[in-house]
Amino acid sequence: MLRWPSLGSRVSIRYRESGGGHTDVIGHLCVLSPQITVRTKSDGMVSISPNDVVAVRELSHAPIRASEIRNLEHAAALAWPGTEQHWHNGWLLRAGGGHTSRANSAVPLDFSSSVADLDEIVGWYDERGPEPWLSLPDRLISLRTKGVKQTRVMVRDLDPADPNATATLDTRPDAAWLACYQRRVPEEVLGAVVGGEVTFASVAGVAVGRGAVTSAPDGTAWLGISAVNVSAADRRAGHGRSVCEALQTWGADHGAKRVYVQVLEDNHAAIALYASMGFGLHHQLRYVDARELLTTSL
Repeated sequence: MLRWPSLGSRVSIRYRESGGGHTDVIGHLCVLSPQITVRTKSDGMVSISPNDVVAVRELSHAPIRASEIRNLEHAAALAWPGTEQHWHNGWLLRAGGGHTSRANSAVPLDFSSSVADLDEIVGWYDERGPEPWLSLPDRLISLRTKGVKQTRVMVRDLDPADPNATATLDTRPDAAWLACYQRRVPEEVLGAVVGGEVTFASVAGVAVGRGAVTSAPDGTAWLGISAVNVSAADRRAGHGRSVCEALQTWGADHGAKRVYVQVLEDNHAAIALYASMGFGLHHQLRYVDARELLTTSL
């Protein structure tokens, strides 16, 4: 059964033609019933019978160059760098005692990055304990393996600061923040940032989030929102939105021009929240165990 993205998403749809064969259409999804309607750049509105659809794939909200993915991933890696970093032939290797995938993975951030470096990457992680995970954004490294933790990177431009944001901010996560976060991640991992600034937001002990401002190689200052959690009894009351709004206000005050989030593909509630706040898909990434790649033909 096909799973359709939300209305307004940019999609590629393959469908059967009346005369036989298949064709593809790319555009923004407008209507799902009774006909699938897509607004394309060149052909206007295209209607498709749901029974003729063979496959659907969500695309970035606007065409994105590989260099734009690389720039954003660079800023994001500096915003969640673990407690130890090492550059190796265009890969940034991060280690944080095994706490979180982001803080314990290698990400390709330069044109020189290559799977030929996997032996050295595996060896670096073996010396430190964590498993040798690779964080692989779309289009930066060509690998057919599916990987795990399929993740959406969603972005938007930052609006002018909102003086009415209600969450409180602090430079470190206090005991109440950590209790609400509900993950055993050491403070030194949560507070780590390279060449940027970090803050921690909370709403009355029921919702928390983390913000970090770092810069990409092209000079763009990005706010990264992460570690957002709302206690189970207090969800659907706007607390997560309040945390994100406060973090965006803080980010704008600290020079950020754009903001991103990284969301697991199966976290539908979070995806819907960010979409309602104006975030659109930029690219996707996945995690792959480098040891598996050493045993396969690349």
